[in-house]
Amino acid sequence: MPVIRLETHIKANRKIVFDLSRSIDFQSEAVKSSNERAVAGKTSGLIGLNETVTWHGKHLGVRQHLTTRMTDFDLPNFFADEMEKGAFKSIRHEHYFSTTEEGTLMKDVFKFRAPLGILGWLANKLFLKSYMTNFLKGRNRFLKEYAESGRWREVLPENYM
Repeated sequence: MPVIRLETHIKANRKIVFDLSRSIDFQSEAVKSSNERAVAGKTSGLIGLNETVTWHGKHLGVRQHLTTRMTDFDLPNFFADEMEKGAFKSIRHEHYFSTTEEGTLMKDVFKFRAPLGILGWLANKLFLKSYMTNFLKGRNRFLKEYAESGRWREVLPENYM
C-alpha cells in the first residue's frame, strides 16, 4: 500500500490549523483548480466524527466522485477520514497536529490502494503517487497561507474562538 507522509510547519494556533483541515468551506477553496465541490453529506462547515462528505471534481482529466467518512476524531490532536465510495480501492488520510514553539506541526499520512490490480500498480508507479503527493502539498501550502495570514476567518464560523 503506497503511503505519503508530509510535514508542514505553520505559524498559527493548533486549533485553527485543525479546524481549517476539517472545514468543508476551506477545502472547497483549496481545490478550485480541480473544480471540486461538496455535493452530498456535510456540504459546509466543520465535518465531525462519523459524518460523510461527497466531493465531485476533475482529476487527471477524469470526473471523480469521492465519498469519505471521518472515522477517528481527537480535537485538536488527530482525525482520520476514509473513503467509502470512489475510484480508489481504498484511502485513509490521517491528520496529526502538535504544538511547537512557533505554532503547529501538521503531519499527513495518506494511505491508498489503486484499483485495477496490476494496472493500478503500474499507474501508481508511473504517476499516481506523485500526483497525490503534489495535490496534498498544494492543499497544505494553501492551508498554511490561510492560517498564517488570518484568512482562516473567511471560512471558519463567525463566532469562532
